Amino acid sequence: MTSISILELMSQDTKELKLAVLIDADNVPYSNVKGMMEEIAKFGTPTTKRIYADWTKPNAGGWKSVLLEHAITPIQQYSYTVGKNSSDSAMIIDAMDLLYSDKVDGFCIVSSDSDFTRLAIRLRESGMKVIGIGEKKTPNSFIVACDRFIYIEVLDGAIQKKAKKRSADTIKPAGKPAGKTVEKPIEKSLSKIDTETIELIETTIEDICDDDGWAFLGDVGNLIVKRKPEFDPRNYGFIKLTPMLKSLTDILEIDERESEKKGIKHVYVRLRFS
Repeated sequence: MTSISILELMSQDTKELKLAVLIDADNVPYSNVKGMMEEIAKFGTPTTKRIYADWTKPNAGGWKSVLLEHAITPIQQYSYTVGKNSSDSAMIIDAMDLLYSDKVDGFCIVSSDSDFTRLAIRLRESGMKVIGIGEKKTPNSFIVACDRFIYIEVLDGAIQKKAKKRSADTIKPAGKPAGKTVEKPIEKSLSKIDTETIELIETTIEDICDDDGWAFLGDVGNLIVKRKPEFDPRNYGFIKLTPMLKSLTDILEIDERESEKKGIKHVYVRLRFS
């Protein structure tokens, strides 16, 4: 195993976490609920799933068709005043009730609204793991208040990439025997790894490296996420952290070391001019 996946950026026990998933329907799109739930399942078991909105409004209709499919409980919250989002208050109250019930180990707050910043801080103060999911327009105050933050656009991109691959796998050129398929090349679009992210990677390696400058990649990934909750290799077009760092060959060295268990490799990284 030579790559560090997004799962390995979190500690190993997160797979056992009981999570409360609270969705603000007014501030996230309904187009990729499946992608959201699949992502949440990587961090734990969603034992409570609730979505908040004024379901009497026409713009909430898009959500209704996907709630039963994913066993999400809709919570009705009327808008008492024009221009005010009363769903936020209902969601915060339920979050605090769940906190004191001792039935969950963490929360996943699906919203792009900064109003949930204080809630995320309060939950973390109580020892809860807080995962945020929202659009890239999400204010930084809410992002940094979470232990981990995932952009919906990244999930959308992953779904589209899978769809393209499935489509390519089923293309059968004329004149070819049945049963044989030709994989169509998939165009790969990578976002530029910005200077700020490169500096974060360099600083993290410097802070945890040994006397020879080597740092275990798993520890590097964990510390990067603690410092920047929205960090995700998929933001830059890479599925895992290892390929992302291998693309930075001008500044980094990668060393894959055999472990005691056969077939498993531990990946280490260091700065080229350390």
